[in-house]
Amino acid sequence: MTEKVVLAYSGGLDTTVAVRWLKDNKGLDVVAVGVDVGQAGDLEAIRERAMKSGAIDAVMVDAVDEFASDFVVPSLHANALYQQKYPLVSALSRPLISKHLAEAAAQHGAAYVAHGCTGKGNDQVRFEVSLAAIAPELTVLAPIREWGMTREDAISYGMEAGLPIPVGPAAPYSIDENLWGRTIECGILEDPMVEPPADIWERTADPFDAPDEPVYLEIGFERGVPVSLDGEAIGLPALIRAVEKVAGAFGYGRVDMIEDRVVGIKSREIYEVPGALALITAHADLEELTLDREVLRLKRVLEQRYAQLIYEGLWYSPLREAMDAFMTETAKHVIGTVRLRFEPGNARVVGRESSGSLYDYSVATYDKEDSFDHSAAEGFVKLWGLPLKIWARTKQKLNP
Repeated sequence: MTEKVVLAYSGGLDTTVAVRWLKDNKGLDVVAVGVDVGQAGDLEAIRERAMKSGAIDAVMVDAVDEFASDFVVPSLHANALYQQKYPLVSALSRPLISKHLAEAAAQHGAAYVAHGCTGKGNDQVRFEVSLAAIAPELTVLAPIREWGMTREDAISYGMEAGLPIPVGPAAPYSIDENLWGRTIECGILEDPMVEPPADIWERTADPFDAPDEPVYLEIGFERGVPVSLDGEAIGLPALIRAVEKVAGAFGYGRVDMIEDRVVGIKSREIYEVPGALALITAHADLEELTLDREVLRLKRVLEQRYAQLIYEGLWYSPLREAMDAFMTETAKHVIGTVRLRFEPGNARVVGRESSGSLYDYSVATYDKEDSFDHSAAEGFVKLWGLPLKIWARTKQKLNP
């Protein structure tokens, strides 16, 4: 009986050729698995292409809601931004796709799983480390890393095999997208001095073409999760898309950065993340209103490490689980509404309120309602500065 391999299948040239290559070179029957995490594309057309390429089965998984609730929400709780810029678009989806690959392998009795990543990128790490953590019994294959074919070689191989492959001019960019945003790389973008051309953008308008009048959105949060828009309850995927549409119309959410890849090289990456950045901005602001000072200080430090864990493929790790416990606990207090103002190229918080607000007007105001005990300040300042005062005296004695 022929052994099986479960292939993470996108429907593009490389994974389509990989279906036949795995059969010809490894003697394996291929089960193609496509996972919908909110990207564009016709899943049924992708399934048909996989079958026409020689897969014995093709499974298309609708995982948009799962992606939003189980991956986007924890990331939002942590305000996760790799290098304080990137909201972890592709990095968030890979552990979820790995989970469905492992489940499909168990259902089909497959001993192998495969992905379409190169030996230079981050995603090979994310897939293989995730699979090692959740299904260590599986053997992972990386056809593209192994076969060494150029794009022209892959097209020739596919045409000779009669595969349903794209044979037009090479796509100028490599693109990955999901509910949380869109990634664009390669081509002329590999020159970090070249300004991104206008044709790369799909989810954001040119800020110079933005509406003249600002638009306001009020985002309601419960336990750190966005649950309403302008007072109307709405599911998270729909809310993300609605915020993205408004933010994108103002040209907000474009990220152009030099990124430190897991494999040790620097790369130039472009992201379109209007919805993600707007929601992270709103969430972080509401935390400042509702979280204790010391909790907030520690959380801001942990957020950077949390983002690194996701970026480096360590979603299924004990450290991420432990940090999630902290993030989930702090999220209990993040309840309220944030008002965002969108204007050309920008989104900023202009109002916030919460039933759990730690802002006390009676002690914050300078007006007649002020209840702050000013007489206590003198002693506080003296005690606060006492260690430095002692240090200064000692320094003067040692260095007269």
